[in-house]
Amino acid sequence: MTLISNPVLPGFHPDPSLICVDGVYYLANSTFEWYPGVELHRSTDLARWERLPSPLSKKSLLDMTGNPPSCGIWAPCLSHDGRLFHLIYTNVRSWADGPWKDAPNFLTTAPSIEGPWSDPVFLNASGFDPSLFHDDDGRKWLVNMEWDYRKNDGTDRFTGILLQEYSPAKKRLVGKTRKIFTGTAFKLLEAPHLYKRNGWYYLLSAEGGTQYGHAATLARSRALEGPYEIHPANPLITSYNWPGHPLQKAGHGSWCDSPQGRTYFAFLCGRPLPGSRNCVLGRETGIAELEWRDDWPYLKYAPGTRQKDEELWGAAVPNYPPAAFEPPVPLDAPPEPYSQAKRYDFNAGPLDGDFKTLRAPAEKEWYSLTARPGFLRLRGGQSPVSRFRQTLLARRQTDFCFSAETYLEFEPASFQEFAGLCWRYDENNQYLLALSHDEHRGRILSVQTMIGGAYAKTEDSDANNGAGIWLGLTVRERTGRFRFSFDGKNWTVLRPALDAAVLSDEYFHEGFTGAFVGMFCVDIARYAACADFQYFTYTPEDGGGGIP
Repeated sequence: MTLISNPVLPGFHPDPSLICVDGVYYLANSTFEWYPGVELHRSTDLARWERLPSPLSKKSLLDMTGNPPSCGIWAPCLSHDGRLFHLIYTNVRSWADGPWKDAPNFLTTAPSIEGPWSDPVFLNASGFDPSLFHDDDGRKWLVNMEWDYRKNDGTDRFTGILLQEYSPAKKRLVGKTRKIFTGTAFKLLEAPHLYKRNGWYYLLSAEGGTQYGHAATLARSRALEGPYEIHPANPLITSYNWPGHPLQKAGHGSWCDSPQGRTYFAFLCGRPLPGSRNCVLGRETGIAELEWRDDWPYLKYAPGTRQKDEELWGAAVPNYPPAAFEPPVPLDAPPEPYSQAKRYDFNAGPLDGDFKTLRAPAEKEWYSLTARPGFLRLRGGQSPVSRFRQTLLARRQTDFCFSAETYLEFEPASFQEFAGLCWRYDENNQYLLALSHDEHRGRILSVQTMIGGAYAKTEDSDANNGAGIWLGLTVRERTGRFRFSFDGKNWTVLRPALDAAVLSDEYFHEGFTGAFVGMFCVDIARYAACADFQYFTYTPEDGGGGIP
């Protein structure tokens, strides 16, 4: 029997929404300020996942310009009513400025998962994490958490789950809004999903916050409006109080039934760096099977894992995530790892879907694959702290140990023009290997850092070789180092050593994303200087050896 290891989607893939339509599984994940909005994958066996085009890939559907870090797309909900795919999403505009949150919720639909997706319908903004429930009588119901800014304690501002009917004919919410659930002792009630089975309505929610106290809780009722009784072994899943478990932060999730009648649960989790509590890879997606007893679901452990876990902990562990699960159908061979070595060559054609931009789509005004054949040309944008128009293409970090490399041709004319390689979490926490210009020394290379919003720059290195330059990043778990070469063979490693922990939710407790690595170009003065990148590589490594 082949078991599938968790997480199934490593790296920044939070808030999974899982459905099964005609034997095909679909996963939707939050993207926050990264564009396109909502990451989609599909699979026929829950083991091998194919990335699909993102549904929110044009400004008419999503424009996050100006959004602060960790705003944007929170907890999308993907569903299907037998005719159309429905995608509910939030474009959070503010979340940490005072007691308020601006969280408008929208709905778009499509006949196929590939689209075309309809113009968005505004639903409400009373709270975030909305989802749509299709009842068996044909009616549709929106649920979302309620945010009450009047409460003094932030943990008490999560005041319940709201229910309201949605009318497809009128394209708006109708009828009375009802508060159907106020949560459990875990508090911080959010991420509601409704299900129906054997005459029971099930309300699955996330509680405990998205850090180490996270959990998914469950309640049920014979009536849609409640009252709801809490699961007898609440929570359904958590990693709380199990510090040695490889999957921490387990919670926020959704479930669906397989064609074989089994139930699978996709959940959020995070893997801390060894010897650390910092989850640099962000919050990831894991999957577990559920088994039903007395009309309640429980986590089912894959064969061989439960006994091992009980031997380790000395007690039954019914509600923390298994590190592996059995797929719905037997596999002829273990799936290849989701994270693999990849070389990106920049030929005419669309950008690889691995690359993301910030807050708005990649536009031809600032990037080109045809201006110089065989190269990606980036036109300089705003500074690395801008929330409006940065020129940056980056992909997720999906491994604790990896290397990245690119070849750059760039002739900056002033100190206000710089381009190169970045390793970043957000505007306040990032590392840049920047090729720029000094009026006395000519072309120079430096490491620039933003840690907690504080800027620093290393001593400049001369880069007057009169040609292109190779730039690289090597990361070994908790430490990274930038490097450069003039011939692609002999490398110079730069100081300082870069602390990977900075690029995590936990370091300053101020975000919800994960680390990315990529290419950037800045022209603060004219938005005109162009940098040409010939290729980009990302290579997972085993972590052996040290960093010079």
